[in-house]
Amino acid sequence: MKFVILAALVALAVADKLPVAVLHDERVAPEVGAYSTDVQLDNGISISESGSPGSAGQTNVQGSYSYVDEHGEEIVVHYSAGEDGFVATGNHLPVPPPAPAHVADLLAIAEQQREEGIVFE
Repeated sequence: MKFVILAALVALAVADKLPVAVLHDERVAPEVGAYSTDVQLDNGISISESGSPGSAGQTNVQGSYSYVDEHGEEIVVHYSAGEDGFVATGNHLPVPPPAPAHVADLLAIAEQQREEGIVFE
């Protein structure tokens, strides 16, 4: 995962076809499955990520990356990935509308049915 995001950021840097200087590059891997990465480029691209072993054999990852878009706005994305999947947040990302009120009731009914042993196939 970290290599995909780092590759994407490098691709953004190369897309300008200008030389890009690395201002900061720190990578630490103190033990198997754990790591941290901090990279900053002189064109405003930066990435910070850390990972640790998860209980289900995966690596739990938390991080963020940022860059300046074509309008001069700083875009910042925070993300996490692990047992529950991948979640990204950022002010520029769309947010789904809230679920209708009756959905909470339906979820409660489904949970009650699971507790009673009811199984739908």
